[in-house]
Amino acid sequence: MIRLAVTAPRTLGRSVARNRARRRLREAFRVEIVPLDIAGHDLLIVARSPASTAGHAALRAAAREALLRLDARQ
Repeated sequence: MIRLAVTAPRTLGRSVARNRARRRLREAFRVEIVPLDIAGHDLLIVARSPASTAGHAALRAAAREALLRLDARQ
């Protein structure tokens, strides 16, 4: 089981923008974690400014890339 925490600094914008970025990143990682059989990790994702304007496909691709790098380290 992977535990996922997403944080967004105040430099990202007002609370609405920070919450939107967190929700979008959480969903992108949730979708990409399912096909991979990675377990036993706690992930902390820090939202940066491109996360608030990037498209869903770009967020999913970044999440997939990060998870594959994590899987390769095992």
